[in-house]
Amino acid sequence: MRPRLFGTTASVAAFGLLGSAMTACGSSESDATTLRLVAPEYGTGPATGSKAYWDKLTAAFTAAHPGKKVEVTLRPWADVDREVTRMVQEDDAPDVALMGAYSDFAAQGRLYAASEVMSVRAEANFLRPLADAGSVDGTLYGLPFVASSRLLFYNEKLFDEAGAKPPKTWSDLKDAAEALKKEGVLYPYALPLGPEEAHAEALIWELSNGGGYTDDSGGYNIASEQNAETFLWIKNNLVTPALTGPIPPAELNRQDAFAAFLRGDVGMVNGYPSLLHEARAKGMKVGTVRMPVSDTLGDQKTPPAAGVADWMMAFKHDGNRELVSSFLNFVYEDKNLSEFAGRYHLLPSTVSATEASQYAAADPSAEQFLTALRGAELYPVDEPSWLQVSDTIKRNIGKAVAPSADPKAVLEQIAQQTRDIAQQR
Repeated sequence: MRPRLFGTTASVAAFGLLGSAMTACGSSESDATTLRLVAPEYGTGPATGSKAYWDKLTAAFTAAHPGKKVEVTLRPWADVDREVTRMVQEDDAPDVALMGAYSDFAAQGRLYAASEVMSVRAEANFLRPLADAGSVDGTLYGLPFVASSRLLFYNEKLFDEAGAKPPKTWSDLKDAAEALKKEGVLYPYALPLGPEEAHAEALIWELSNGGGYTDDSGGYNIASEQNAETFLWIKNNLVTPALTGPIPPAELNRQDAFAAFLRGDVGMVNGYPSLLHEARAKGMKVGTVRMPVSDTLGDQKTPPAAGVADWMMAFKHDGNRELVSSFLNFVYEDKNLSEFAGRYHLLPSTVSATEASQYAAADPSAEQFLTALRGAELYPVDEPSWLQVSDTIKRNIGKAVAPSADPKAVLEQIAQQTRDIAQQR
């Protein structure tokens, strides 16, 4: 297992995460007329819900493939990975799923390799750094759909009123949060360590102190000294002084933190391109900076930003390969992939769709996400245990900043659970 880095050839930015649960196709050829897809909900309400996109796409697919049918089930991001895992364990896997990890299923021999279900041209069209991250031992199993880097967003109006300055270090961030609190800002710094996506917020902070989920050799290093120092600092300097808002970080999910930011109740939050678009569409003035670094890093090399990708995967069932192949090649056509990316103000994962995208041209601020993405560090998604490990992190990492917690002890508990998971494989 190795930490994944986006190389300098990457030219895509996007956030989004898909995945959910559905029953599998049966074993007979006749059942292969219906493809079942599980996907997460990318939207924030009825007007932006993902159903409209999938309804249009599946209708077009059915029209182009008479006699074929696609059934789509959407699940919240907080549930999708766990739900698909449950379905697989119950031998009820969907035909196709979009979610945050893939390698566990690849290690079990349950997934088609990309070469088995995609045209040579389509497989070769993925941006190379994303294709590398989606590969295990040189074989592509995780088909990248969308990806993103994260930057720190700050509400310029609230900052101006508080006399705060954009932070470059942790101390700067604390100073800004204190100034915002004095002005009555509800969430000076929104810290979403709830189960929806706690592993992303945690990684952002860990990287800013020279830590992360893995060490230089690629092995898990969750309870490293750097990580323990990070969560101790967060607890003592942000949580204990009540600078993170009225909801305990372990109970605050990303979607709720973003909603509060769009209401003007948040001074600072780590975000991605589509949130920036939503905020500006509401007339908000939003500044963006790289995640502030710890004061102890000093003049060391600027740590990488956190990168996130979502993975499409095809489950093997008797008689479904041809249908799955037709569907995936259709999904990854430029017009279809670009439409999804455009709907959520993201960038697609393929070379041709990225080149055709108008996102960067329409929004010059997108370049900062692209720049961060080129050197971003991803989750160790090529490690088969990551799906279970990430779930463990999501459910437990928020405990590290609880008022009575010993951050080091909490991280050690997560590390032990990680070792137990790895040993079971």
